[in-house]
Amino acid sequence: MIRLLDIVEDTMVDGPGLRTSIYCAGCDHRCPGCHNPQSWEMQGGHEVSVEEIMAVIEADPFANVTFSGGDPMFQPEAFSELAETIRSRTTKDIWCYTGFTFEALLQMPRQRRLLQLCDVLVDGPYVERLRDPDLLFRGSTNQRIIDVAASLQQGQVVLWHDPMSMAS
Repeated sequence: MIRLLDIVEDTMVDGPGLRTSIYCAGCDHRCPGCHNPQSWEMQGGHEVSVEEIMAVIEADPFANVTFSGGDPMFQPEAFSELAETIRSRTTKDIWCYTGFTFEALLQMPRQRRLLQLCDVLVDGPYVERLRDPDLLFRGSTNQRIIDVAASLQQGQVVLWHDPMSMAS
């Protein structure tokens, strides 16, 4: 079961293209200026099964998936189960937003499994003094958009590049 706040379908703000965004409850980072402080409560929202979430994900064949919140890394087993189900039943890519850094997640066995199942990780806490409204898919300049597979393969952070971007 996942503690869920909401599922937003056909959003374009949580990654490229149309996405189904899964907003979970629970975040101990409590970043000042967070755009979603109602997501901080660990027992907030309501419990939803992976199958209920998959019904929404599979109903839209064109939208990829984003895990956000809250912070999905505070529910690593449940989100790993969801990610494994997405991988086994669809070809959708998975983005995940977290206040943890990539490097910290590598040292956290429960969270590492979820990390490995994601295509892209947007990492780091939101830092209000580093806010930049012109950033693509993130709120502050310390946050990175990471290509997870390439980073794991190379043993260092590899930033994601939008394949639709004309810049190289």
